[in-house]
Amino acid sequence: MIKRMIIMLIVVGIVLGGIFGFINFKGRMTKKFMTSQGEPLQTVSTITAGFLEWLPKLEAVGSLQAVQGTNISAEVSGIVAKIHFKQGDNVKLGTPLLQLRADDDLAKLQSLKATEQLARITYQRDLEQFRAEAISKQTVDIDKANLDVAVANVAQQQALIDKKLIRAPFSGRLGVRLVDVGQYLDAGTAIGTLQALDTVFVDFFLPQQALATLKIGQKVTLKTDAYPTQQFTGDITVINPKIDINTRNVLVRATLENPEHKLLPGMYATVNVATGLAHRYITLPRTAITFNSFGSTVYRVEDGGKDEKGKPKLIAKQSFVTTGDSRGDQIAILKGINEGETIVTSGQIKLRNGSPVTVDNSILPSNDDTPQPIDQ
Repeated sequence: MIKRMIIMLIVVGIVLGGIFGFINFKGRMTKKFMTSQGEPLQTVSTITAGFLEWLPKLEAVGSLQAVQGTNISAEVSGIVAKIHFKQGDNVKLGTPLLQLRADDDLAKLQSLKATEQLARITYQRDLEQFRAEAISKQTVDIDKANLDVAVANVAQQQALIDKKLIRAPFSGRLGVRLVDVGQYLDAGTAIGTLQALDTVFVDFFLPQQALATLKIGQKVTLKTDAYPTQQFTGDITVINPKIDINTRNVLVRATLENPEHKLLPGMYATVNVATGLAHRYITLPRTAITFNSFGSTVYRVEDGGKDEKGKPKLIAKQSFVTTGDSRGDQIAILKGINEGETIVTSGQIKLRNGSPVTVDNSILPSNDDTPQPIDQ
């Protein structure tokens, strides 16, 4: 019984030893095969690090408005009798735009003028009698008061009639007509817009930290998607003396000449304020930087000698860098990169320090300092 037990244990030990030996042999052979194959090449895109001049600036989104602009409306109510303007006309100060019906008002004006004339005659006659000591001073004073009331009534009625002829309050361009002949207008109803376009304002907000670099007369540049290839310039004319308590931003207004009337009130634009002299920085695309909690890194492509076939071999070396300001798709490198070094711009996720690489720059990541959104 004991002998058979011993034989069984010996057999089981031999079987288990064979199994574990085979597994160990398989692992060593697999490792040997993988080692003989070498690390696979990783395809990356690269860029040569170089210096660019950056002009320090503040960027914001602003809204345009005319130096003078308003919705034209009547001070009094009435029925539209005649329209004197065409939509889109350029008009001068004082140009008649719209006439409200004023027949009843004109008739009342004539009545008031007759009353004024009678009061004036009565006053003149009684004044002569007073000089002849035929009437009292009180009668003359009453006549003078009646004359003054009649004159005031005529002036009031004339002012009412004048308000029924709406004139351009300043020179500018008219917009879409909002009324028709025969329409009844309430006081304050808009008949159209009038905008003076020769000069425009752009209002924008900047953080309160920017106050130290802002001053009246500072140059600003403006770009709008309506004219993506054109740049407009102006000067800061107002810095609001109060900070917005909710956002801690300050409102800034710049004035721009607009002789071609390309900039229209209500448009939005990107505003850049130059705040100092130009600086030279080594710049890389944002995609070249790997941001981590322990620091920012890049991969440099270096000469790794020659491979087994005698061909040049490139390897990736990881380096820590100190980054600075960013501008569009670009970011400034303050320390860690030298001019002329080749830097990986895409494909870093599959790299480690010393990985062999091959370069394919047929498709490159964006490296634009002022990128524009692609219309969908």
